[in-house]
Amino acid sequence: MTSVSPLIDSGAARVSIDDKAMLNARADVNQLLPLKYHWAWEKYLAGCSNSWMPTEVSMQADLALWKSPGGLTEDERAMLKRNLGFFATAESLVANNLVLAVYRRITNPECRQYLLRQAFEEAVHTHTFQYICESLGLVEGELFNMYREVPSITAKDAWALKYTQNLETGATDDQDFLRDLVAFYVVFEGMWFYTGFAQILSLGRRNKMVGIAEQYQYILRDESIHLNFGIDCINQIKIENPHLWTPEFQAEVRGMLVEACELEVAYARDTMPRGMLGLSAAQCEQYMHFITDRRAQQIGLAPIFGETGNPFPWMSEAMDLKKEKNFFETRVTEYQTGGSLDWD
Repeated sequence: MTSVSPLIDSGAARVSIDDKAMLNARADVNQLLPLKYHWAWEKYLAGCSNSWMPTEVSMQADLALWKSPGGLTEDERAMLKRNLGFFATAESLVANNLVLAVYRRITNPECRQYLLRQAFEEAVHTHTFQYICESLGLVEGELFNMYREVPSITAKDAWALKYTQNLETGATDDQDFLRDLVAFYVVFEGMWFYTGFAQILSLGRRNKMVGIAEQYQYILRDESIHLNFGIDCINQIKIENPHLWTPEFQAEVRGMLVEACELEVAYARDTMPRGMLGLSAAQCEQYMHFITDRRAQQIGLAPIFGETGNPFPWMSEAMDLKKEKNFFETRVTEYQTGGSLDWD
């Protein structure tokens, strides 16, 4: 006679949509169907359609330019290395947080399905920086240890870890978790990656480091879905747990966004002390004010800086265009179902 495991309730009722929730769900997390949050499943499908690998992109032109004495200015070289240095470990930090913390606290199976896809994409992004480092012959220790050696990068990562270390130990209540989701998705992925994207895509628009720029364009599109998924998670948790979104908590979140913006502006000044053709730290500061206001509005807060001007409208084009030949005339950067995606 076959015995039933004591861990399985053989007489349990089938999952009801009403029992599914973002946090502390009563429903069995192993049962995907019936879906409750179709937005989460749609983002999982969109992520699957965006599959790419960094090794598909040729780095020959980048290597030739990097080796050429006059190929890049010293300011461009310094910016590029610090940019890569931030991203090289930032993607690992994001992946570790997803696997060790966010996945454990989210109790909805369709959201967990997307988180698994996002974790794979973070691995691809980390692979990208290994591929760039290897292709250009960069000093591995210098690149991957910059978060310990460059103060503006250290400050950003230390700020992020402050909001994620409690997640990893499980010592958080629901409001703590909501705060950490804001730090993780809204700030780390939704604000702090965008100066770096602008820097590299600006080089690509001038036909410099076109291989790296193409890879950043793929990463930017992945991150657009990551960000929108995180925003949807935060807003859904607010709907289901309105007691968490108190006026005091909203004021705290606004303070977090201001502090995070200041750290990113400091990073822009550090990486571009004299600016480059078509790009300056002052422009990046305006851009971060614009982005910060955008993120505040996406989670239901009033704009903080009142910045309406976007100094880098071409950044929107990099995400918004569904089908296009890329800036650098290298190959078509079109995802399988790009026409069905709503980039934000």
